[in-house]
Amino acid sequence: MGQMLTLTAEDGFHLAAYRATPQGKPRGGLVVIQEIFGVNSHIKKVTDGFAADGYVALAPAIFDRAEPGFAVGYKQEDIELGRAVRAKIPIDDCVKDVRAAVQALRAEGLKVGVVGYCFGGTLAWLAATRIDGVACAIGYYGGGIADTAQERPKCPVVLHFGETDQSIPKEHHQRIQAAHPSLPMHVYPAGHGFNCDERGSYHEPSATLARRRTLDALQRHLG
Repeated sequence: MGQMLTLTAEDGFHLAAYRATPQGKPRGGLVVIQEIFGVNSHIKKVTDGFAADGYVALAPAIFDRAEPGFAVGYKQEDIELGRAVRAKIPIDDCVKDVRAAVQALRAEGLKVGVVGYCFGGTLAWLAATRIDGVACAIGYYGGGIADTAQERPKCPVVLHFGETDQSIPKEHHQRIQAAHPSLPMHVYPAGHGFNCDERGSYHEPSATLARRRTLDALQRHLG
């Protein structure tokens, strides 16, 4: 089990974060970026899982600027709530809060990676392009990546997408590949949210393979 703490962003804003710590010496630090559903039970479980793999894992509450403590499930009304909260926060402020999490882990002397899911997948990409000191970034089905594909990452990036994702068409993948031909992009026989075992779109084989590839990247770039 992890614990909640408070981070301070560069503009002075205070946000909560869920931190999970491994047993023994950490391999590195990892910022885990939420979906539009907040730092909910699933994101906490994912964060705990990365801690079990040896990383100090920190999940900042990106929606605290609009709805402190926001955490919901995966029903249709939850999706609508999450989208509404997301619309209230400028993307630049979200990047500030991710940067606060990265800097907090770097202050502990750790090499730091970023992994994000859904909206967090887009933020993981922006962490790679806009935040100094990120050693690697992994994005799962980030719907906004193609719109910022012209940005150049400062670190290695790995992207995961679902082949049947209704919200992220193949044209999205093609735009990213055109801008970054050598960037590792994996497309799975699954839909949006395939990594989340609390969603109907969960696809265990794809989630397992994507996690293995994610851990390979973390071990290669963090330790």
